Amino acid sequence: MTTPIDATLTDAWARLKQLHAELDVDFRSWFQDESRAEKFTYQAGDLFVDMSKSYLTDDIKAALLDLADQVNLKERRDAMFSGEKINVTENRAVLHTALRREKGDEVFVDGENVVPEVHEVLERMFAFADSVRDGSWTGVTGKPIKTVVNVGIGGSDLGPVMAYEALKPYVQEGLECRFISNIDPTDVGETVKDLDPETTLVIVASKTFTTLETLTNARQVRSWLLETLEKQGAPTDGAVAKHFIAVSTNLEKVAEFGIDPANAFGFWDWVGGRYSVDSAVGMSLAIAIGPQAFSNFLGGFRMMDTHFVSAPAERNVPLLMGLLNVFYVNFVGAPTHAVLPYSQYLHRFPAYLQQLTMESNGKRVRWDGSPVTTATGEVFWGEPGTNGQHAFYQLIHQGTQLVPADFIAFANPAFPLKDGESDQHELFLGNFFAQTKALAFGKTPDEVRAEGTAEELVTARTFPGNKPTTSIMAPSLTPSVLGQLIALYEHITFVQGIVWGIDSFDQWGVELGKAMAKELQSAVEGDEGAIAQQDPSTRGLIKYYLDKRTK
Repeated sequence: MTTPIDATLTDAWARLKQLHAELDVDFRSWFQDESRAEKFTYQAGDLFVDMSKSYLTDDIKAALLDLADQVNLKERRDAMFSGEKINVTENRAVLHTALRREKGDEVFVDGENVVPEVHEVLERMFAFADSVRDGSWTGVTGKPIKTVVNVGIGGSDLGPVMAYEALKPYVQEGLECRFISNIDPTDVGETVKDLDPETTLVIVASKTFTTLETLTNARQVRSWLLETLEKQGAPTDGAVAKHFIAVSTNLEKVAEFGIDPANAFGFWDWVGGRYSVDSAVGMSLAIAIGPQAFSNFLGGFRMMDTHFVSAPAERNVPLLMGLLNVFYVNFVGAPTHAVLPYSQYLHRFPAYLQQLTMESNGKRVRWDGSPVTTATGEVFWGEPGTNGQHAFYQLIHQGTQLVPADFIAFANPAFPLKDGESDQHELFLGNFFAQTKALAFGKTPDEVRAEGTAEELVTARTFPGNKPTTSIMAPSLTPSVLGQLIALYEHITFVQGIVWGIDSFDQWGVELGKAMAKELQSAVEGDEGAIAQQDPSTRGLIKYYLDKRTK
């Protein structure tokens, strides 16, 4: 196990500390330099990324790039792409990037080239997707599939549902996907209550086929399917094999459930769940949008991978955005980060990024087990514009907490509607442009007074400005562009993790609560001895539940 370089002991860190102490952010003054916008705007694939309203200066950018060099970020990046086992706590390679490599490429893990395996699974996925899409795959009564229900949790849910929602314009007419993740029985009940089991296909996504929440929900859906088919007078023999497939590598458990192992699609231990939407975990998406669009989706990931590996450091967008986030967290002291997509289709993107970033970098020890030497991670959050403008933008504009924000928008809408003579998308994007401008430049007391505002209201209507944002635009939200956006944030997360010296690819923090939930089961069922063993708070809560529960 290598020892991570302590970033806080580098010359670059000391330089950044000094630069922050001297930093006097004044966007009004900074933008008197007409070249600032061009200087800090970059292109990565189809993404146009304007970082000029961020806290980047020439000196800060240079020091951040020095920091990347001094923590050996390039070497760690190359180690990841080449299949070295940089997930040291689990002794695993980290190769989500291999999921989108082209045929003929070579990436070796334990002496085996994994790329042919990736394409073998993709080919099987695409063949199955085509059979559902063209109606040749039918349910037990011979009817074609109309609804695909994905049962998963974490990365086996957040990625597929986010991507499906984002790419709704590409979904084949007559097909619908639904998603079940929460062990709350409401999730299953509401999802299946109006479905016809004869035209429903269920995907159970669990690598080990032992995930408690996923298997519990899968059993409930199986019971619903069989019971409803029986009520409808339809045959139930062989129904599970015709209506269920699996994303799993545990073929024995898959077969025990009743799923034909031939309809199980695997992935590998070098793919973390939150990095897996471009693997077989994306089967629901592949069915919905089709193999060609899914291939374009993978191509978008690959485009950003290539940029991250080959673009010069001074114009490398994931590198610069990741380093800038480190500056915000560790020098500016901003603990949260907003992602604000001006696209209703991306309404699940902030939630997806919450897992990607917070499960990856929410760590208190470095990859060698030693304590971290500085703050790590960010609280990622957000909602689509313009909804967020009428909710939490007040805090971003005039609150006491600094919230760096990424704004995302597209030049061309899926629905080019007009409101009278006005183009509604132009009204929408007017808000996108206005918000980053208002956050940067604010409104001074004198400007407020010039509007005729009463003096006693001037301070309340003053906007301090100098709030940092990054704007990301693309021509339109296509499968390729979505892949580019996801890969961008994957690599941003990687950059931050390397600077902090942490293992961004394990997630031990999710284990304790799950283990305790199993241990508490007998107490929740009313076992007095088990209840007595609990702490006073937990004991009181369980007793309240048992007293109020009506069965």
